[in-house]
Amino acid sequence: MIPGYITFEAARATQAAELGRTLPTVAEQIRVLTASGLLTDSAPLFVGIGASLAAAAAPVWALRSRGIDSWRAGAGDQPIPYPTTRHAVVGISQSGRSAETLAVLAAVPDDRRLAVVNTTPSPLSELASVVISLGNLRDSYASTIGYTATVGALGMLADAWDGGTIDPGWDGVPDAATLTEARLADRLADLTPVLERVGYADFVGTGPAVGSAEAGALLLREVARIPSTAMSTRQYLHGSMESANEGLHVLFGDEREVALAQTLADAGHDVLLVTAADVAPTARLHPLRMERRPAAQRALLEALVLQLLAARAAEARGVDVEEFVFHNDDTKVTATPAEGE
Repeated sequence: MIPGYITFEAARATQAAELGRTLPTVAEQIRVLTASGLLTDSAPLFVGIGASLAAAAAPVWALRSRGIDSWRAGAGDQPIPYPTTRHAVVGISQSGRSAETLAVLAAVPDDRRLAVVNTTPSPLSELASVVISLGNLRDSYASTIGYTATVGALGMLADAWDGGTIDPGWDGVPDAATLTEARLADRLADLTPVLERVGYADFVGTGPAVGSAEAGALLLREVARIPSTAMSTRQYLHGSMESANEGLHVLFGDEREVALAQTLADAGHDVLLVTAADVAPTARLHPLRMERRPAAQRALLEALVLQLLAARAAEARGVDVEEFVFHNDDTKVTATPAEGE
């Protein structure tokens, strides 16, 4: 176990309670920023890497649905120095030490720099002019509460940006997380034989759920070491599904995804369908019913499915969740002792 982290299971066990404490605190920070006129700037650009980038997908969809032309970009895929921009740039890093995100934000004018971080103080929180803090939550190495709380913070930020208000549905998300967890255990137990044998997994999501697909593929690679790929539903339909074989297909969505799931299952492929639609299970099709909620709220609850799926896959395959194979020394900058790890 890496110093400064708690176990994957411990983080999952306390996640709903932590969300109950954290989301109201984050909401109050955002209300203060709104009252101060700091969230009325031009459309925001979200930058991050890995799970932090995935967390921005549903919030960007929510902003665009409100007519605000927001977008997200992989911090490691941008030229440095970053081109001059009039847009607010929101750096996302749970540790506040992601080297790529820091490099982008450092190239942006001071008054354009926003950050959503868990660890404060940290290099990213010190660099940004406006900081939304998750409150130094204790998280697992393969992120659990850090990811879901980040989705919540970004979702509420998207709600409030440029004259909006935080959706009242966020108040019920912690209780919904508890109920979702309770429903998941038995349903995912049916997939244990599949998880023991699959050679790969495809994660596929409709527009706002692309982030869930990305986070799921990352988590299954990290936690269970199963080669996994994420893509949007329409990209998958345009040829990628042709290689479907002895894998697991995890789909997120309520419309075209339902027909896609049935097509794959009818062809003899194992499918986990995370949907708000009423879909009957079959021998190969395993539907998990979700609440109909705004995009970011649903993305947070979808993350609970991903976490339990990864944990069950690791257990089925005898993989130690806490043991990582590779440790890279250039993805995080060094923090001072006061900034923590």
